Amino acid sequence: MLYDQIQETLAYLRARTDAQPHVALILGTGLGGVADELTEITAFDYANLPHFPRSTVESHRGQLLFGKLAGVPVVCMAGRFHYYEGYTMQQVTFPVRVMRALGAERLIISNAAGGTNPDYRAGDLVFIRDHINLQPENPLRGANDERLGPRFPDMLRAYDRAWNQTALEVAAANGIRAHEGVYLGLQGPNLETPAEYEYIHRIGGDVVGMSTVPEVLVGVHAGFKIFVVSVVTNQCIPLEQLTPTTIPEVIAVARAAEPKMALVVKHLLHEKS
Repeated sequence: MLYDQIQETLAYLRARTDAQPHVALILGTGLGGVADELTEITAFDYANLPHFPRSTVESHRGQLLFGKLAGVPVVCMAGRFHYYEGYTMQQVTFPVRVMRALGAERLIISNAAGGTNPDYRAGDLVFIRDHINLQPENPLRGANDERLGPRFPDMLRAYDRAWNQTALEVAAANGIRAHEGVYLGLQGPNLETPAEYEYIHRIGGDVVGMSTVPEVLVGVHAGFKIFVVSVVTNQCIPLEQLTPTTIPEVIAVARAAEPKMALVVKHLLHEKS
């Protein structure tokens, strides 16, 4: 069933574009402005794509874009889906399957996240080297279709460390505060309690968010080379410095960090696989 749905969406797109994307991008909360840098754009509203969910999150454009970024052919999700919106994990990650079927071999994911490492500041970039999955459902649960990937994908090298090293070098050369860290995924949509922030910090989570992990799981299953960048939008550790956080504040910090993220991403697009 999943394979057939992917093929149906693929056929719909292939009938309307002959684009051959090399890289797939997923743009998270407050980071949709990177899509404005695309050239030669062909856009598809999620609402018109077979089997695509609908994005309901503020700041998410809700379009699948084909075009070029820094001269490289890409397919770009301007807005993603989340488990907290009421979708299954299979629905949340369906676009990742479609982008792989389109021929993309590299996957770049961005997100806005809370910082649970005391060395991080709002606006910092964090290149993810590993994750801790505390979300309640796995997108690979259920019968496995070998046409899409192996039954038991290995997660030892889910995140490409060479890409991370290049990203750190680019950030340093441009005066950008950046780190390599661990992303912890929770269900949401509520932000975390102080006790939860402390717990996340103690078990090794450097940033915390409500996305990304499902897309990485499916990305590994599908054979993508993966790079993830988190923008720290609020400092959650130390607890005595906590203040209430609003989504408009999160979006504002993420948008302010967009130029830094875009600079790094555009450099990585030209890295060899």
